[in-house]
Amino acid sequence: MDTADSLSGPFEGFHLAQVNIGRLVAPLHDPAVADFTKNLGRINAQGKSMPGFVWLLEGDDPELGASDVAWPGDPETIVNLTVWTSIGALREFAFTGEHRAFLARRKEFFQAQAVATSAMWWVPDGHRPTVQEAQDRLEHFRRHGATARAFWFQRPFAPEA
Repeated sequence: MDTADSLSGPFEGFHLAQVNIGRLVAPLHDPAVADFTKNLGRINAQGKSMPGFVWLLEGDDPELGASDVAWPGDPETIVNLTVWTSIGALREFAFTGEHRAFLARRKEFFQAQAVATSAMWWVPDGHRPTVQEAQDRLEHFRRHGATARAFWFQRPFAPEA
């Protein structure tokens, strides 16, 4: 079995897609989540400048990321959908710097969920996942746990050839 370190990538011909979703504790423009929304564009810009960043789903207002992109079946859920060159590149962004600080504050901004809200999967270089694809992968992860089709940092998989 591969170790998590050996799966940090990159893998030739593949990139890593990731989705995370959440329901804010208040509407997007409510003062209760203002510290989140006023920093979202800046944090996303930091991610875009990281080594290994490939693509970010964005809506009409880049300062708000994809917060105006509808999550199928739940318009109150906001989505973050990105593509990276490797698990290692995503890990470096997610768990360091200002993103890490905001990640530690997620309970201030997002409602608790009883199901997984994040998943990763490999895509061919050049592929940009859709929100529907992300929803399908997240649902697979919720139902089956970590598999080559959808996984998370704790149990990564190599791309399927």
